[in-house]
Amino acid sequence: MSDFLSKEHITADGSFNRWLVPPAALAVHLSIGMAYGFSVFWKPLGNALLDAEGKPLAACAAGATTFAEKLSGTGKALFATDCNWTHFDLGWMYTLLFVLLGCSAALWCGWLERAGPRKAGLVSSLCWCGGLLLSAYGVYSHQLWLMWLGSGVIGGIGLGLGYISPVSTLIKWFPDRRGMATGMAIMGFGGGAMIGSPLATKLMGYFATPTNPGVWQTFVVLAVIYAIFMVCGSLGYRVPATGWKPANWTPPAPSTNTMIATRHVHLNKAHKTPQFWLLWIVLCMNVSAGIGIIGAAAPMLQETFGGALIGQHEFGFADIKKDDALTAAAAAVGAGFVGIISLFNIFGRFAWATSSDALGRKRTYYIFFILGALMYCAATYMAGHKSLALFVAAFCIIASMYGGGFATIPAYLADMFGTQFVGAIHGRLLTAWSTAGIVGPVIVNSMHDIRLEAGVPFEQIYAPIFMVLAGLLVIGFLANFLVKPVADQYFMTDGELAEERKISHEKFAQTQANMRAYTASAPQSSLVVKLAWLAVLVPITYGVWMTVQKAWVLFS
Repeated sequence: MSDFLSKEHITADGSFNRWLVPPAALAVHLSIGMAYGFSVFWKPLGNALLDAEGKPLAACAAGATTFAEKLSGTGKALFATDCNWTHFDLGWMYTLLFVLLGCSAALWCGWLERAGPRKAGLVSSLCWCGGLLLSAYGVYSHQLWLMWLGSGVIGGIGLGLGYISPVSTLIKWFPDRRGMATGMAIMGFGGGAMIGSPLATKLMGYFATPTNPGVWQTFVVLAVIYAIFMVCGSLGYRVPATGWKPANWTPPAPSTNTMIATRHVHLNKAHKTPQFWLLWIVLCMNVSAGIGIIGAAAPMLQETFGGALIGQHEFGFADIKKDDALTAAAAAVGAGFVGIISLFNIFGRFAWATSSDALGRKRTYYIFFILGALMYCAATYMAGHKSLALFVAAFCIIASMYGGGFATIPAYLADMFGTQFVGAIHGRLLTAWSTAGIVGPVIVNSMHDIRLEAGVPFEQIYAPIFMVLAGLLVIGFLANFLVKPVADQYFMTDGELAEERKISHEKFAQTQANMRAYTASAPQSSLVVKLAWLAVLVPITYGVWMTVQKAWVLFS
């Protein structure tokens, strides 16, 4: 078994088609991407316990208004079996997921580079799917701490390992299209919820009874489905022999593009460079400026436009929330808004990352920061003048660049630090994501609540929030401006590189003929390639169709 999982065993021979690797990565990323869709379970879980009359029991934090009271209620909810959970209680599991993503990626990124993507992918599937099964038991026994442990901690570790497992491999298979390669995989992570959320909703509807919301059964089914996809995807990972390059492709000469390194920085030295920390700020600011507002997209649209969303222009949000029918209609439009920006988030990952191959990574991030800041400023004006279509368009662009930032950063790192440790360096940089996952929502939610308590009308709440987020993008712009080529002193010598490759059990391409053979699309594998892509494109198409249906309400 150890030989089967070893890096030597998965080094591809001349018959391997490199286009088999992206669908393998997509299979893993589409599975773990369901982390974005966990909120679909909050409402049924919040009403899971019923009294004798079939009405939901009171929440463990019933009557809590302050943060301290809610936190105290969560402490009670962790072990209580006689009261219901609130969104606040369940939301901590979501927070744990993404904090552990960054921490696990940073802690085990070095092991991943030496163990190879196949072993890391299988460990990821064990953690992610095992976490879902433990969460299922937590729901069944109504133990919140088991859900936190299962999908929050253990699942978060699987999330981190699964997220970075294909990055280095894809960059090495596609040195000619680094952005496109990483964009394809990371697009899958953004699209996981697009598939998983409607599937989970259908499964809960199938398993639900008058006394059971069907959540634990849904977790079990999802765990089985994801296990199949993740194991198949992980087994599909192959690595190229050291020295391999695509046919008819010549690496750019250092003199023509000094921003693309031709040597390699060791993992242990990368964090000692100013470039690492500048790119950390770049990613953190880009994510912080997007994640908080995207997480609050539906209520933001409803509060800003009120009755204008449903043709009742004379009503503000304070008016329509007094009427259940009007509230439901506005919520449907809000859900459609979430759907359409989700599509732009997903496909922006592929489009922007692919474009960065031609534009250059630094120039692409300049676009993110300048255009993003302008969109936030414009959104303030559009909100004030009730320009719904333009407001939606602005946030579609923002969402596309939010996703594009995730997909472009691995290629940026490969350009700066070389490809030998790019997966591990990317893993450590993901701590910026974990940080942004706290900073962005805290800024948005705290400013929202402060202004609401101060009596600011709903439609005026978000203007200063947009300005603060634009300010974060300005900080990111300045950090990106300061990024320069890495100094010679940080690169490994030829001897150090050879020793590291020996430790990592890398195989070398023996001849030029072998190296060319790798790029040939082997006729015998063409059917396998088509089937592999079909296996991931079918669920993606399903997810897009379901999301388009939800988003259509914006245009109806």
